[in-house]
Amino acid sequence: MNLREKSIYTKDLTVSENGNVPYLTAAEGNNAVLKYINCPKEWIDEGNCVFIGGKTMVVTYQEKDFCSNDSHNLALYFKDSRYKSPLIQQYFVGSVRKALSKKYSWDDSISKAKIRSDSVRLPVVSNTKNLDFNYMEKYIRAIEKLTIAEAVKYKDREILTTESLINKM
Repeated sequence: MNLREKSIYTKDLTVSENGNVPYLTAAEGNNAVLKYINCPKEWIDEGNCVFIGGKTMVVTYQEKDFCSNDSHNLALYFKDSRYKSPLIQQYFVGSVRKALSKKYSWDDSISKAKIRSDSVRLPVVSNTKNLDFNYMEKYIRAIEKLTIAEAVKYKDREILTTESLINKM
């Protein structure tokens, strides 16, 4: 896995804020995207990676190329492009968050140097040392299906409640 980190501070932004490149911060919510900007190519980090907001340990999957605001932020890239599927990346997001979120804090933020000595547990194929990428993809697909099923149940309850209120009028 390759690491990359850059710094672009909000105070230094003089480019249009009506662009199409995600400007990431370490803020939780909205997949760490503060706004979309137009920015020079040399500021852009390649997407399809796991992004870590270093001071806050916000961990997200970034599908698109992006700009980041702080040198404490990291982007993690699989060396082998076969493993860069969004599902595998999303599994890895959960694994990184689980493994490292209690270790780092604002006072002791993650860094490129520190993360090199960290480990993240991932599933392996039985009787081998090969990572089980197939399992990771199936696991994320199952979570997606469960999430959709729960959303449908929620909307069904909302509809029943609305119908009940209308019928009482």
